[in-house]
Amino acid sequence: MNRDKKLNMTMLCDFYELTMGNGYFQAGYQDRITYFDVFFRDVPDRGGFAVCAGLDQIIDYILDLHFDEEDIAYLRSKGLFSEEFLAYLKDFRFTGDIWAIPEGTPIFPREPVLTVRAPAIQAQLIETFLLLSINHQSLIATKANRIVRAAQGRTVLEFGSRRAQGINGAISGARAAYIGGCKGTACTISDELYGVPAGGTMAHSWVQMFDSQYEAFKTYCQVYPNNATLLVDTYNVLGSGIPDAIRAFNEVLKPLGIKKCGIRLDSGDIAYLSKEARKMLDEAGWTECQISASNSLDEYIIRDLLRQDAKLDLFGVGERLITASSQPVFGGVYKLAAVEDADGNIIPKIKVSENVDKITNPHFKKVYRIYDKKSGKAEADYITLWDEEVDESKPLELFDPQATWKRKTYTSYVAKPLQVPVFLKGELVYERPALQDIQQYCRQQVDSLWDEVKRFENPHTFYVDLSQKLWDIKQQLLRGKK
Repeated sequence: MNRDKKLNMTMLCDFYELTMGNGYFQAGYQDRITYFDVFFRDVPDRGGFAVCAGLDQIIDYILDLHFDEEDIAYLRSKGLFSEEFLAYLKDFRFTGDIWAIPEGTPIFPREPVLTVRAPAIQAQLIETFLLLSINHQSLIATKANRIVRAAQGRTVLEFGSRRAQGINGAISGARAAYIGGCKGTACTISDELYGVPAGGTMAHSWVQMFDSQYEAFKTYCQVYPNNATLLVDTYNVLGSGIPDAIRAFNEVLKPLGIKKCGIRLDSGDIAYLSKEARKMLDEAGWTECQISASNSLDEYIIRDLLRQDAKLDLFGVGERLITASSQPVFGGVYKLAAVEDADGNIIPKIKVSENVDKITNPHFKKVYRIYDKKSGKAEADYITLWDEEVDESKPLELFDPQATWKRKTYTSYVAKPLQVPVFLKGELVYERPALQDIQQYCRQQVDSLWDEVKRFENPHTFYVDLSQKLWDIKQQLLRGKK
């Protein structure tokens, strides 16, 4: 194994993508145009929606698709691949089209989040990376958005690097958490790479390093007078932690005219301690001192703390955010939806299963989001054939996805296509937004959802329906597979 070799992400694929690629090549299918959809089946934590993320890393991956000499030599050593196929891989690049729903958009089960139109080998080979990028970052962005909404406008910071599931879990996880609404991260490299604001103050070891807790607090205030947040639970929060913090604030910050400071609670009964801490700080004149909390928080604990009138201004959320520990798998899949014949006609394909949820929606498709004109709220998503246009002057009737007998008719609405072109004929055509703009867009798009869809428990089911043409094609294919 060559440990000095720089990782080529093209090789981050399931091995069967390569065996299928070699088989396509031997069968003469390497140039056959195919259509694949990325979609997911269930919202994590039984929520009402997910948040799309991971597209930016896919763009970097597609732009760098290639096989180098060492990759070819490795594949040759497996004894499975023809020399003709290996020669084909030497000049490999992506020449197809990709459409995607922009990062930060609320997404729903069974709708195409990303669509690939490309020659068979190319489309097959990129499956693994597309799924791991969208699955991981959408999972973390979704969890972060739940936690941020639970905080009701208070700051949430991502604190989970040390318990993330691997290096990329920490780095891209911090990015996804920021998209979901976190204000920053403890992960320094995510700031350096992506501009996710990194910050931090002290650990318990800082307090233990000094001869006294007061000396530790005073020194920190002297070194960082404009960023003095003191961890007050190393020994005794109410007995010495907060009194020593107040003393350090009085002796160091007060003469400088600095009123902005903070304390952090990392253990104990945080609701009770925060209320007592607030009283002590206010009585000492430190009314602007913020109180932050950490220690295995999630959306439910934060919600309960606030229901108990905890006096908290900021939450540092670690392992349960960066691992989405309550449901750590997003479950996105990549399925063939259509192929083109020699004349360029699109031939729909379907995957059939006894499990109804695993039956795919065939064909090359388009996704519209339906907004009520009066309220501006998102009402439903509507999946059509790629060349169907929605006539907003006509009523639109959709079925409830959980009860096929129940219909809803929209008469005053706006229909907006969700997917945008990212690559066309192998060329990047998408203007990549700044990460801060993605976060703001996510906030706006989540705000467009009804509160009933955003409930943590038993959320209202958001309508996602097929056009009549697409439904008929699906039924025809199902009847043909009996």
